Amino acid sequence: MSGPADWRKVGDSSRPDAKRIVASLPLAVFTLAPDLTIAAANPAAEQLAGQGARRLFGKAVEDVFAFEEPLILRRLAEGEAQLLARDSLVRILGAPARRIDVMTSPVAYCPGWQLLALSEGVGVEALSGDGGGAGAGEGTPLRAPEVLAHEIKNPLAGIRGAAQLLGRKLGETDRALTELITGEVDRIAKLVDQMQSLSRRGREPGTACNLHEAVRRAQAVVAAGHGGFVVEEEFDPSLPPVMANPDALVQVLLNLFTNAREACETAREPRIAVRTRFASGIQLHAGPGGKPLRLPIELRVSDNGPGIDPALRDHIFDPFVTGKKNGQGLGLALVQKLVREMNGRVTHDRDDLRGWTHFRLHLPVAGSAKP
Repeated sequence: MSGPADWRKVGDSSRPDAKRIVASLPLAVFTLAPDLTIAAANPAAEQLAGQGARRLFGKAVEDVFAFEEPLILRRLAEGEAQLLARDSLVRILGAPARRIDVMTSPVAYCPGWQLLALSEGVGVEALSGDGGGAGAGEGTPLRAPEVLAHEIKNPLAGIRGAAQLLGRKLGETDRALTELITGEVDRIAKLVDQMQSLSRRGREPGTACNLHEAVRRAQAVVAAGHGGFVVEEEFDPSLPPVMANPDALVQVLLNLFTNAREACETAREPRIAVRTRFASGIQLHAGPGGKPLRLPIELRVSDNGPGIDPALRDHIFDPFVTGKKNGQGLGLALVQKLVREMNGRVTHDRDDLRGWTHFRLHLPVAGSAKP
């Protein structure tokens, strides 16, 4: 029987080259030339498009694909951007629109060349720890995001520790490189944490919370990391406690304040405002036969930045949708998830006349019945 390393004894001609590997992928992969025309397509791409590679060759990408999300074409036009847009509506050669995961990536060492990969979304089933047999699915299931997070974060911790040890032996100039490594490791770990939060299905129990205390706590955290962070406050001191998870509420506010600070950085006179008030008439409708839940407490976080791209406004709470050049598109998706778990609602609107962007939270009063 051949050992696991026997392939090393065989000539190079037996090894699969890059073209064969790409041709074997179940993912539809289109190679795009610098002028955004299709230069190659693997068999899965031919099947998805319903045309052979020869007929697709030389066609402009915008003539083959009509993306509902205009950000995709804009990122392709940039040439060096990576993008992952999940469950995006795509029309291929005039056929009815389909929900497809879209990925773009520049080709290494080939300036201007890009890969466009498309995959029709498939749900991820829970992974059972017993391999299926009797009692399969019983107990606590391991879901793919948790498994992936574990496998990523363990080596990340080792990389970070090694970089810190190395940094102690280097001079001041070289130490900046190890600090760059630890900073990137921390960023990736934070991204993994966000994705875990989005995939988590359980919800933490709510309790009576002082909304203004949560606001002040979130402001203090943001101010500690960003000097000069000032918020104009307009609070209604008569508001009753809200029903929420305290830590989740602070996390929501941290995201909103951080986004507001970044959004108005380029304004001549940056302004951020937070207002609380009683807003009667807002209700969360339950399912058939359920009683609607009133959401009378409103918190509004506003900034005078340029606002969100109008093409993105209807999708800003979707995962991986972002108007930031280096954004991940997970912050507002997490905000919406946390607010929904507190039986609340989060909305966005733009006041173009006055130049303000508003994010509004509507929350139930403590003691309210759940829908």
